[in-house]
Amino acid sequence: MTDELNQVIDRLQQAAEGERPTVMESALDEMDAEQLALLLEALPQEERYRRWQQIPADEQPHVLVALRGEARTTLFHAMAEEVREQLLAGLDAQDLIELADSLPDSAVEAALSRMDEEQRRYFERSLQYDNHQVGRYVDHELLILPASVRVQDADRLLRRELPAYTDSLYLYDRSGRYSGTVRTGNLYTLPGHLPLSGEADEEAEVLRGDIELGDAAEAVMRCGWAALPVVDEQGRLLGRITLRDAMDIQREQFEAQLMAQAGMNEEEDLFAPVLRSSRRRATWLGINLLTAFLASWAIGLFEATLQQVVALAVLMPVVASMGGIAGSQTLTLMIRGLALNQISRGNLRQLLYKEVGVASVNGLLWALLIALVAAVWFSSIPLGLVIGVAIAVNILAAALAGVLIPMILDRMEIDPALSGSVILTTVTDIVGFVSFLGLGALVLVP
Repeated sequence: MTDELNQVIDRLQQAAEGERPTVMESALDEMDAEQLALLLEALPQEERYRRWQQIPADEQPHVLVALRGEARTTLFHAMAEEVREQLLAGLDAQDLIELADSLPDSAVEAALSRMDEEQRRYFERSLQYDNHQVGRYVDHELLILPASVRVQDADRLLRRELPAYTDSLYLYDRSGRYSGTVRTGNLYTLPGHLPLSGEADEEAEVLRGDIELGDAAEAVMRCGWAALPVVDEQGRLLGRITLRDAMDIQREQFEAQLMAQAGMNEEEDLFAPVLRSSRRRATWLGINLLTAFLASWAIGLFEATLQQVVALAVLMPVVASMGGIAGSQTLTLMIRGLALNQISRGNLRQLLYKEVGVASVNGLLWALLIALVAAVWFSSIPLGLVIGVAIAVNILAAALAGVLIPMILDRMEIDPALSGSVILTTVTDIVGFVSFLGLGALVLVP
C-alpha cells in the first residue's frame, strides 16, 4: 500500500485545485480508515482539512481515531461547532477512550452524553486503567455466553455477523466472572445438547487489565488465537485484545522508540507549525550541545600536545567513530532485549561477558589494522602504537557503556531509547579522546 499511498499524495499535489476532489474520491474507494489517516497526515494542514471534508460522515470517526495525536487535535479544532457535534455523536466508548487525551473536556462530556448506558459503562471502566495498561484499550465487540448454556445456543449466536478476529467465544459464571474460552471452530460438529462449559480450552490464556500494553501485545502475538480476553482484578470480563490491536501496539511502540532516539514524539504532526516544532527540537539540540562541550573540554586538556603532534588531530575522529559505532551496536541490542523482556539479573552478567568478549576480539583486530595504517601513513611506529591502544580501549569502554547505560536508565524508569545514545556518545568521545591524547602526550611528546 505504500506505493499506492505515495501515488495518491503525488496526484493530489500535482493536480489543479479543482481536480483534487476527484483524486480524493477515487482514493476513498481504495483506502481503509488507517490508510486515509496516513494520507491526511501527509498533506499540509489547509489541504488536509479540505480532503477531510470529503470523507463520508460514517467513516470520519474511524479516520479520526487512526490519526496521530497532534494531527487529530489540529483537525478537530479546525472544524465548525456543528460538524464537531455530528462527529462526536458517532463515537462509541472504544473510539472515545482513544480520543480522550486529544479532545477538550467539554467535547468528551458531550460525546458521553450521546452514548447509551452500556457504552458509558465501558468508557468509565476503561478510565480505571492508565495509558500504558491494556485494560484501557480493550475491544468490546466479542461473543460472550453464560457457562451454563449448551452448544445449540452458541450455534444460534454464530449465525449472526461476527466481529473481525473472532475465532472464540467467552464464558462467564453466575457471578459474572470469566470462566473459559471456547474455539468456535470446534462447535460446528458437536451435538447441540452438550454443555458449552465442557468445550472450554483449559490452556486458553487470559490477560489482566493492569498489565503493560507491550506485554499484552506480545502475549497475543504468540498465543495462536485471534484475540485474548481481558479481565479486571475480580475476574470480570472487560473485553478482548485482538491480533490487529497487538500489531498496532507494537507498531506504535516501535515508532515511539524511533522518534525518541532523536528526542521527538511519535504523535508530532508532520506539518506542525515551524515555531512549535522548533521549540520541541531545541531542547534536544541543547542537550547535545552540552555533551559536545564536555567532549571539547576533554580535548582542550591536551591543547599543548595537539600543537606539537598535528597527526593526533588528524586521527582523533577515527578513535571517536570506532567507539561510537561499537557502542551503538551494543546499545541497540540492549534496548531491543529490554523491550522484549529478555534481559534480567539472571542473564545480565553473561550478556556483559559476551559483549566484552566481542569488544575484545573486534578491538584487537581493528586496533592492529588501524595501527598499521597510521604507522605507514605518518611514518611513525609510536603513533601507530598509540592509536591502536586507544582504539582497543575505546571499543571495550563502548561495550561496557552499551550494556550498563540502558540498564541504569531502565532502573531509573527513563526510556533508554530517549537518552541512551546521547550518553553513550559522550562516554565514547571522552574515553576515546582522553586515552588517545593522553597516550600521545606520554609517548610522542618529548
